[in-house]
Amino acid sequence: MVLTIAGRKHWLWRAVAQHGVVLDILVQSRRDTAAAKRLLRKLLKRQGWAPRVMVTDKLGSYAAATRTTMPGVEHRQHKGLNNRAENSHQPTRRRERVMKRFKSPGQAQRFLAVHDQVANLFRRPAPTSNVDHRRRRSQAFQTWAELSGVTEAA
Repeated sequence: MVLTIAGRKHWLWRAVAQHGVVLDILVQSRRDTAAAKRLLRKLLKRQGWAPRVMVTDKLGSYAAATRTTMPGVEHRQHKGLNNRAENSHQPTRRRERVMKRFKSPGQAQRFLAVHDQVANLFRRPAPTSNVDHRRRRSQAFQTWAELSGVTEAA
């Protein structure tokens, strides 16, 4: 995804799990093999394990970075397979519009890293019943209250 910050193009690199959970993001001013390697190293360090399969768009930098950083991982490049990552950009676009654009790459990185983790907490997985959804939603609010230090008035 392209972000225009102060008249310059910046690239938003995003790693998304198979169920739509955003694992990590990285805002960079270039879109080459070194940038892809940085994203993959950051992702491996944070997750602690390599995935079995990685799906990306057709950018050649992903293939070069995967060969050196994660040689045992099956890499699939296909137009329609990375829809989860593409759809995860929509909330970012909405927030960017409300905030009237990001002011700097650092501000975008800080905001989106927190925004995506909070959104993961409240996101509804696709194959869930209403009962499961309500139970998970109450757990999410309880977790949010614990993390933010908000106490309920009794």
